[in-house]
Amino acid sequence: MSSRIAAWLWLVALMMAAASTAYGQTPSAGSYPNKTIRIVTSEPGGVSDVASRLIAQGISPKMGQPVVVDNRPAIVAIELAAKATPDGYTLLHYGSTIWLLQYMRDYVPWNIKDFAPVTWTTLTPNLVVVNPSLGVGSIKELLALANARPGELNCAMGSRASSSHLAAELFIHMTGIKVAPIAYKGNVPGLTALMSGEVQLIFPTASSGGPFVKSGKLKALAVTSAKPSVLFPGIPTVAESGVPGFESVSVVGVLAPAKTPAAIIRRLHHEIVTYLDQPEAKQKLSNTGSEVVASSPERFAAVITAERARMGKVITAAGIRAD
Repeated sequence: MSSRIAAWLWLVALMMAAASTAYGQTPSAGSYPNKTIRIVTSEPGGVSDVASRLIAQGISPKMGQPVVVDNRPAIVAIELAAKATPDGYTLLHYGSTIWLLQYMRDYVPWNIKDFAPVTWTTLTPNLVVVNPSLGVGSIKELLALANARPGELNCAMGSRASSSHLAAELFIHMTGIKVAPIAYKGNVPGLTALMSGEVQLIFPTASSGGPFVKSGKLKALAVTSAKPSVLFPGIPTVAESGVPGFESVSVVGVLAPAKTPAAIIRRLHHEIVTYLDQPEAKQKLSNTGSEVVASSPERFAAVITAERARMGKVITAAGIRAD
């Protein structure tokens, strides 16, 4: 073969490879990664954003490529990742909006089947918080008071469809108590209302309610996670306090577009979990009010399925709608 023909064939091969990439065909898993990886997540400042930046910094040296964080509004972020080429270069780090929004809207532009779980990264529990002046010291005492005074206790619900709102609705659903739901634009206004006596009960996130509990201004009766939280040692769970099976936490994890090669999923899973298992990573995420959960893709998938089954019923029964 002449050198001219060989050069021509080499040029054709390069052109075909370029065309393959341009038209979204998945590159060989063996060459992964050979360019920048981006993690699409929420707007700046949120727990998933902070965790995304820590993960990006932690895995970049091991991946041998830059890993950047791409902040987008919720719907935009999820839809972008759902439609991305399944080549391991676009990942989504997000929470339950991905799999629960379908119960709150008539239409969403994605399906949970559009994603392949990589790993569950963090969980953030909520707290069951009351004003000390209410005079109750446990979930059982709270339930007894609520049942003795049906409809008289006000419960701050937090932003619509937030973790605080969903935790409160699940609690009401599972216990059958009658309380007056009061909507607030976030946990902070609700906590302020609790301290002033406008409401008697709230289910804030660990990060928003924790400082008030630790200072003694408010009293936490329980945490909403299935197991006792390392963030609040000594505080029992709702489940062990008289509401068996109760669990309501903010689940956040990394997902890739569906049909991403299994070898790429395994590589990403290994590097992310290896980073999250480091004490430094756990401490930094604990400072944000989150617990590290470095899981297998299969366990993350099972958690998503269980969340949809449990919370889908509550959302439908309560008629919760999201803008």
